[in-house]
Amino acid sequence: MKQSLLVIPLTATLTGLFFFCGTNHDAPLGSPADDGSVAAITNKSDALPLEKIKLPPGFSISVYAEVEGARSMVISPSGTLFVGTQRAGKVYAVKDTDGDHVADKKWTIASGLNNPNGVAVKKGALYIAEISKVTKFSNIEKNIANPGKGDVIYDKFPADWPHGWKYIAFGPDGKLYVPVGAPFNIGEPTEKYASLFRMNDDGTGFEKFASGIRNTVGFTWHPTTHALWFTDNGRDDMGDDVPFDELNTAPKAGMNFGYPYYHSGTIKDPKFGGTHNASEFTPPAINLGPHVAALGLKFYTAKMFPAKYRNQIFIAEHGSWNRTKKIGYRVSLVTMKNDKAIGYETFASGWLDDNSQKAWGRPVDVLVLADGSMLVSDDVAGVIYRITYKK
Repeated sequence: MKQSLLVIPLTATLTGLFFFCGTNHDAPLGSPADDGSVAAITNKSDALPLEKIKLPPGFSISVYAEVEGARSMVISPSGTLFVGTQRAGKVYAVKDTDGDHVADKKWTIASGLNNPNGVAVKKGALYIAEISKVTKFSNIEKNIANPGKGDVIYDKFPADWPHGWKYIAFGPDGKLYVPVGAPFNIGEPTEKYASLFRMNDDGTGFEKFASGIRNTVGFTWHPTTHALWFTDNGRDDMGDDVPFDELNTAPKAGMNFGYPYYHSGTIKDPKFGGTHNASEFTPPAINLGPHVAALGLKFYTAKMFPAKYRNQIFIAEHGSWNRTKKIGYRVSLVTMKNDKAIGYETFASGWLDDNSQKAWGRPVDVLVLADGSMLVSDDVAGVIYRITYKK
């Protein structure tokens, strides 16, 4: 029997309440239905302390689906959400089939993969990025219970694990964008690393789009100018507060963003900076927090949230591992004016306990649904949240 879902509004000052996430399924827990799916929500997420999440007044948060190791997300035109993972080695599909704004069905699309972080959808096909290759699954929703092994369209990426997992997305030009991070913290990489590449949807036409990028695990395009915007994780071992993570924009191909010579626009690398000048490279659109691990981002283009959020950028910050005091573990907001980034603030926080310095969740990616709500993936709590707004 299907149970109801209680959503508790949260504000920046509201504490001490408890969130109860009811099951949402008709088959017994863990039992495949006739279509090969299992329940997308069970009682596993009931214990999550969502009452600790701080949001602006009027916003609420709930669990949309339970997905082990949930990382990058993409949604099909018909509303099927595909979710990549990292060490779990799996890719999932979840869907709200009854229109109650909570996913009720979940399928395992693939397993045993090599850090399949990135997922993208085009013309009914699902694209999955592992560390060294991209695989295409045609007619994915028609074959969702038995998608097969797919067709590898490109397998010439480096096999290095450090910064090898990939976020992928199709751009306004119809091409698939795929990054390759630097295979180390700091060093002078060869041409095949520290760059963002693109190719046709069949793997042909492979070319470099931008360079000097240490490790981007999230990018998107401006809704009107169609310029590329992406996050980049700063290097380690220069101290708690330097360098900063970056939000960059690349309106054209061929731009260089400085790694490993300059960081955060103005910080010369002590080992590799040499005789280079900051003016040689494209500076960040705005600097983010130091070591916050800024990952997925999206422009908010819907109407559910107040008007001031329209065409502003939401960024999932996975959180630092290398600061004396941890930072990140939140969803941040970058405010825009005249296509320029002018402000940076916290939108949702509470996954990190500042006193104990322990985190029970780590945001990875964000995605705006057709109804205007926003999904946030969390690879530690193993869920996808849904953030809504009501006056």
